[in-house]
Amino acid sequence: MSRALGLALGFAADWLLGDPQRWHPVAGFGRTAAALERPLHADSRARGAAHVALLVGAAAYAGRRLGDGTLPTAAATWAVLGGRSLDREAAAVQELLDTGELDAARQRLTHLVGRDTSSLDEGEVARAVIESVAENSSDAVVAPLVWGALLGPAGLLAHRAANTLDAMVGHHNARYERFGWAAARLDDLLNLPGSRLTAALTVLLGADRAGALRAWRRDAAGHPSPNAGPVEAAFAGALGIRLGGANTYGDRVEQRVVLGDGQPPAAHDVPRARELAVRVDVAALIVLLPIAARRRRR
Repeated sequence: MSRALGLALGFAADWLLGDPQRWHPVAGFGRTAAALERPLHADSRARGAAHVALLVGAAAYAGRRLGDGTLPTAAATWAVLGGRSLDREAAAVQELLDTGELDAARQRLTHLVGRDTSSLDEGEVARAVIESVAENSSDAVVAPLVWGALLGPAGLLAHRAANTLDAMVGHHNARYERFGWAAARLDDLLNLPGSRLTAALTVLLGADRAGALRAWRRDAAGHPSPNAGPVEAAFAGALGIRLGGANTYGDRVEQRVVLGDGQPPAAHDVPRARELAVRVDVAALIVLLPIAARRRRR
């Protein structure tokens, strides 16, 4: 039961304490990754794959060396989960929208999304928050719990390493189109089981189960991300709103497929999305604890 207990304790620590304010191990990993990128970088998929293999392999090895006991698993879980931080940032934007501080809400939104937020209206800010809450509930909570249940600290740290590398180099631009390919593909692969579990739990726990399932089955495939699509579509259907639309990244505009059938989101939909995300996160932990206990016994 040590792995299962460690996951539960780490999950609780994330919600009670949030991310460490200083000496966060993920920040240290990011600095290491950036330092290694400088000598390795080239317009080459092979170089990018080597970058990913070295860093994700090192993270998995470090997790393996930690051992699979309760305290190492709890520490690794706390270090990699981001549920509390995600909810805190979403709540901060929500509060600014509630008080009519649209410019401040746009600026705070940059903590959650990479798109240009400078000209978004209130509804578009709300849409961006909800999409981020949905996607990151999968990437930053459910998916790492899946790998923690299956592989313990090694799985937790390897997943977070791959996810961090994707955020750093997995971009469609001149510098990273080829170098970041391996990071993006590995992140897609590792997040696949977590995204499907997140979408399934959203269907079960949302206010509109039929709408969530319909949006997932009909709309998810049109999303550019194979993992964000199912989760965002299920959230849209469960909340009875419509997500997707135009997103601006610098001088590039992406026209995202429309997800769901409802009205465009408004500020009052943000707390509903946050509540749904918390329910999904807790349900995912409950589902995965028996798997963690069984894998540990084996």
